Amino acid sequence: MMGHILHDWNLEEKKLLLGKAFEAVPESGALIVYETIIDDERSKNAFGLLMSLNMLIETHSGFDYTAADCAGWMKEAGFRETRTEHLLGPDSMVIGIK
Repeated sequence: MMGHILHDWNLEEKKLLLGKAFEAVPESGALIVYETIIDDERSKNAFGLLMSLNMLIETHSGFDYTAADCAGWMKEAGFRETRTEHLLGPDSMVIGIK
């Protein structure tokens, strides 16, 4: 599980971390990534958009992202299936199955 982790890093580092997680997860296991994920249309989760701006201010190259972005990176890392679930408040999770 990665909770409010990936938004701290640039795209290359995000992909590196997801690749390492893929290697560590057992076959048929899952990785859960939860954050203030921005909606795919970039129009509803204002808090997620503001968090992305905050990450650009607080970190060297961190940013928040959409569920579609995360699912794509997970598939690039090798996860065979992904799904997104909205949580209470501004957070959502993307689940990747190995």
